[in-house]
Amino acid sequence: MGKQVTKTISARLPMKMVASIEEIAEARKRNTNEIVRDALEIYLETWADYQIAVERLKDAQDEILSETEFLAELGWDI
Repeated sequence: MGKQVTKTISARLPMKMVASIEEIAEARKRNTNEIVRDALEIYLETWADYQIAVERLKDAQDEILSETEFLAELGWDI
């Protein structure tokens, strides 16, 4: 696998947030850069899912199911 191209960015964060990042990094035995990178990756994936959901809601042809209908379609008896 090739080396990943990266770019360094900086951000001003509240000290409370920095402390939380440092606590998580220590608990997970990772450095703060990895924690921030993981958090951003999760945010970006969630944002992409959100955008897809919004587009689907705008599509009048896309069927909207209730929770009960969705679970029934999956065959889940909850």
